[in-house]
Amino acid sequence: MNDNKDNVCDDVRWRVDALVAAGRPAEARATARTALDTEGPDAGLLLALARAHTAEDYDDHDDAAEQVFREGLDTFPDDVGLLAGYAELCARTDALDRPGRHARGPVLLARLRELAPHSPELLRAEAAGSSVSTSTKNSVSARRVQLFDAVRAFAEAPTPQAAAAQAAQWAAATPRDLRLAVLAETTGALAATDRTWSRLLLRRGLEYRFAVGVVVAVLIVLRITVLPTVPFGVAAGVGLLLGLPFLALRKQLRAARERAAERMAATATEAVPGDEAGVEGDGFGPPELPPVPRVTPREYAFAGSGLALLLVIGVTAYASSLAYPRYDIVAHDTFRGLQGIDLREEFDPFGAVPDSEKEASTARVYVADDAAPDAAAEYLVAVTTGDFHEMRESYVYDSNGLVPEDTAGVGVVHDTWRANTGPYGAWMRCLRYTEVATGTLRAMCVWGDKGSIGMALFTAADKNRDAVEETARSVGADFLRPAVD
Repeated sequence: MNDNKDNVCDDVRWRVDALVAAGRPAEARATARTALDTEGPDAGLLLALARAHTAEDYDDHDDAAEQVFREGLDTFPDDVGLLAGYAELCARTDALDRPGRHARGPVLLARLRELAPHSPELLRAEAAGSSVSTSTKNSVSARRVQLFDAVRAFAEAPTPQAAAAQAAQWAAATPRDLRLAVLAETTGALAATDRTWSRLLLRRGLEYRFAVGVVVAVLIVLRITVLPTVPFGVAAGVGLLLGLPFLALRKQLRAARERAAERMAATATEAVPGDEAGVEGDGFGPPELPPVPRVTPREYAFAGSGLALLLVIGVTAYASSLAYPRYDIVAHDTFRGLQGIDLREEFDPFGAVPDSEKEASTARVYVADDAAPDAAAEYLVAVTTGDFHEMRESYVYDSNGLVPEDTAGVGVVHDTWRANTGPYGAWMRCLRYTEVATGTLRAMCVWGDKGSIGMALFTAADKNRDAVEETARSVGADFLRPAVD
């Protein structure tokens, strides 16, 4: 008689746990209560009922779970499962919200240490109050188990369809095994002929991730070193695009886990073939699935390779970011038939640049030999060189950047724009304005790269944008020369 009751209670406990795992705790509680009313008190059923309450994660259900634990311990005072479950509930309780329940935790743990000093129940109860439980640290996720089993099944079967058929037979023979149910749903979903790419990612996911990381890293380094005008968003976009197949695979795997949970829940509400006889189906049962390692040597190898790659790329990118082109300044005494006048003592357009970053500079105006003393200059050129490795587009293009475009008191601005490039590919901004004192239409362009900053002002009576940019580039090229090592 007792054996029959134990078999019935074992069956109901499994059904309760399956319903909780499937996200149907209300049905689980109803099933457990019905069995308790029919079969009488049972420590395992009371524990399953309490867990069905705590699965709701509400204070009212935690109070109900405590009542179940107390009811169970009144009848089974030395049951290790009930003691551990109640201790876990007490450890997770807020001491300010439920001080009495929280204070009962150490008493329960002390009793548990007496009864089962080295049991896994004690370890779980002791770790329940920590931010990361022992079971969490020593276990693997459901998704990792799913991946491990599916990869192994496809690798050992002659065809994907054969793997799916074998997993389905195993799941049918052992309807209470959630792991086999997940395997059957996963292989069944990925065995379709149009899921070849998903199966490849399943088995070669590490290699694919590593290749995507290499591509994105190379794009970032190229952006830093030789393609500064390409936005960083290009690398991010490529990484996202290459990651889309993985998102699709994750969706397929999640759907398979959900279907397996529904299968278990449906099985839990029905009589399981073979339960009455105490067996798990007819014929040969499935082989015991191996434990899932938390980390494999292959994963360690790829992780090490990834870290080495990141280190190399990081060092390269950092070194490249500190590098800057070297230029020599050519300070012309005469320029394009005009006489030069040194302005460095009275004019410094780059005063905001720290002296520690500058290496050399010049600032000159050029006028005709016979020009009156107060005649307007045909050209004003200022150039400085140095270590400007932190130079960015915004420093040139923003109106409050290197040289503000505000010409109040000097001229009336008619047009301002981002130029294509300056000398030697530098960033450049230009504007056209009318000089107030003389009424002369003039242009000004400012450029900068990581090794030089320059400015050129000149008359522009008949120059359009293209002509202004070309004049500024030619002036910059006349005053700067790439340094020869």
